Amino acid sequence: MADGSGSKKRKLEEETKGDSEEDSMNVILALFGSFNPVTFLHLRTFELARDYLTKRRGWNVIGGVISPVHIAYGKKGLLSNEHRLAMARAATQDSDWIRVDDWECSQEGWTETAKALIEVEKCQIAKHPRDNIKLRFLCGGDLLESFATPGLWSDEDIETILTRFGLVVISRHGSNPEKFVYESDILQKFENQIDIVTEWIPNDVSATKIRRSLKRGESVKYLIPDPVIDYIKKHNLYQED
Repeated sequence: MADGSGSKKRKLEEETKGDSEEDSMNVILALFGSFNPVTFLHLRTFELARDYLTKRRGWNVIGGVISPVHIAYGKKGLLSNEHRLAMARAATQDSDWIRVDDWECSQEGWTETAKALIEVEKCQIAKHPRDNIKLRFLCGGDLLESFATPGLWSDEDIETILTRFGLVVISRHGSNPEKFVYESDILQKFENQIDIVTEWIPNDVSATKIRRSLKRGESVKYLIPDPVIDYIKKHNLYQED
């Protein structure tokens, strides 16, 4: 009579295999946004996320992607796709792992983030011939909280983002994304797909403040990469509303 040891062994092997696949996961971090212009804070989020996922999850972060939103998104003061792509490329030209993906900007119009993530994932996986690659959606705590804004996100898109990609949320000092996740039914449902990384070194740099300083003729050196400053000066950008 069988003692069940065979089935137990198979179950243990399956569980161990699952753990092994999780541990050997190759991750590409994807940051979506206006990048109007790119700041050091944008670039810093990649470093914070990579450190966290490497140390806490044991994952291998093989790349980072900046995906500027299409100008048809309609945000006030948004520069052309061409300029924002060029600035993003200038900002990452010396990075050995962060690149710019132009899929969003190459479309005829604006694409919902969930759909854009799917397409960018296809593009990036094709460029990285490795097994077990996952795209992870990198964002700030403000984007996480925007999930609660009525009419901004559909529940379907939020669920797609959480189940297919997962979130790596960079939390600002003083914010409480854990509380926000707890109070949101849909986020609580998929909380195991959300990694929250706290930025303990305060950094209040924002693209809005950068644009204001540029319009006023003030220096933005050490706030954004020098190649981006050079590009802005060359094309006389951000001089008008």
